[in-house]
Amino acid sequence: MDIKAKINEIVDKVKNDKDFESKFKSDPVGAVEGLLGVDVPNDQVEKIIDTVKAKISLDKLGGLFGR
Repeated sequence: MDIKAKINEIVDKVKNDKDFESKFKSDPVGAVEGLLGVDVPNDQVEKIIDTVKAKISLDKLGGLFGR
């Protein structure tokens, strides 16, 4: 599994699908595992969630500066 590609897929889904965004906010583990289609060990899924949140925050920050 290409984790980097999956993280980008999750970021895109959060940004473009309001239902998924809501699920990600309320149950990030369930949302990520549902999208990946596999049960991921907790330590790994937490790292994926943290990375997705960081990418979304950076994208929002970049938007403030016209990037």
